[in-house]
Amino acid sequence: MAGESKAKVIPLHSNSGRASAQRRAARAGAARRHPSLLEDPGTRATAEQMAAVVREIDQRRDGVSGSAAADDTPNELAQRVAAIAEFVRKRMSGDYTVDEFGFDPHLNEAIFLPLLRVFFKSWFRVEVSGIENLPDTGAALVVANHAGVLPFDGLMTSVAVHDEHPAHRDLRLLAADMVFDMPVFGQAARKAGHTMACTDDAHRLLAAGELTAVFPEGYKGLGKPFRDRYKLQRFGRGGFVAAALRAKAPIVPCSIVGSEEIYPMIADVKLLARLLGLPYFPVTPLFPLAGPAGLIPMPSKWHIQFGEPIRTDEYDESAADDPMITFELTDQVRETIQQTLYQLLANRRNAFLG
Repeated sequence: MAGESKAKVIPLHSNSGRASAQRRAARAGAARRHPSLLEDPGTRATAEQMAAVVREIDQRRDGVSGSAAADDTPNELAQRVAAIAEFVRKRMSGDYTVDEFGFDPHLNEAIFLPLLRVFFKSWFRVEVSGIENLPDTGAALVVANHAGVLPFDGLMTSVAVHDEHPAHRDLRLLAADMVFDMPVFGQAARKAGHTMACTDDAHRLLAAGELTAVFPEGYKGLGKPFRDRYKLQRFGRGGFVAAALRAKAPIVPCSIVGSEEIYPMIADVKLLARLLGLPYFPVTPLFPLAGPAGLIPMPSKWHIQFGEPIRTDEYDESAADDPMITFELTDQVRETIQQTLYQLLANRRNAFLG
């Protein structure tokens, strides 16, 4: 009605409790704030506020210093940066050695081995057994089967010896002449410690006390068709046995399972191989139809087993020139590797899962 004053409305549910709680929280937050962050710039901080801020800073500082003291070891990134810096320093200052074969241990451990470990650990997932059959010091001749179109088996064996052996020895591979005729790969092979597969170089390495590896099957094993997988080819004339006899070095048979499946070779275009000057031109399920992707090896599961060493120090000096002795030892090594391959294959459930 006109002239009547409006009635004052009193809310039934007041927010006074919520507002008072917000005011208390604001006062508590202001007490913990740094004096420079108070809402009113003109307000002077009390002694209690200053003391609270100082205590909080001291607590956080003590926590940081305590965690740093607990973890004194550098992280992985810091270790890699330090390793790269050390590598550059040594290369720039010339603080490294190269032997008569061109082997550069510093470059091998810093560049080549880390690259090969990617295949060894993550791609082929190599398992190693019998590593205790390799001597801690002195010469020995490792004789292994050869397969896989490309010589990944030799490279993986070198990583296995360096990383799994207690003495972390370097395995010096005896490779085909064609490897060292290639512009880039030949120089890299020399830097990694490998040399040509000839009797003279084998004898020089063994005489120097080096751990040496040879693959007597050569191209016959490396380029055999997939249907003949894990069937050893002829071992040549036994030149590796003669080198071991002259150096009185033990012969260690080595059996490698898994290398046959990385490039299943279903055909060999011999005419094209002759035109290109190659020992064989492989045709696999992915090469050459898939182009560069066909060069990626299949991720088969590997197992490398080193057998018991065959002693040669019991023979006299004339044994190296005796064809009957070299033939018997060659046949013994070949038969040992073949039987071990059969045993490993019998225990393998799947070529890619192990």
